[in-house]
Amino acid sequence: MNKRLMDILVCPTTKGKLVLKENELWSSSAGLAYPIKDGIPMLLETEARSLSSDEIESLKSKH
Repeated sequence: MNKRLMDILVCPTTKGKLVLKENELWSSSAGLAYPIKDGIPMLLETEARSLSSDEIESLKSKH
């Protein structure tokens, strides 16, 4: 994903930072992972999956 786009995108739920992990954008503040389909971020809560507690901790430990 383009760095400039990553600088602009925020979590639609919390307005917090998103982190690119594989083919998803993770929001530790919302505990959600938004999928990227065909290069397009699907930033809708209905499209997101919940992050596990281990996934959230892995994000927090890197910051």
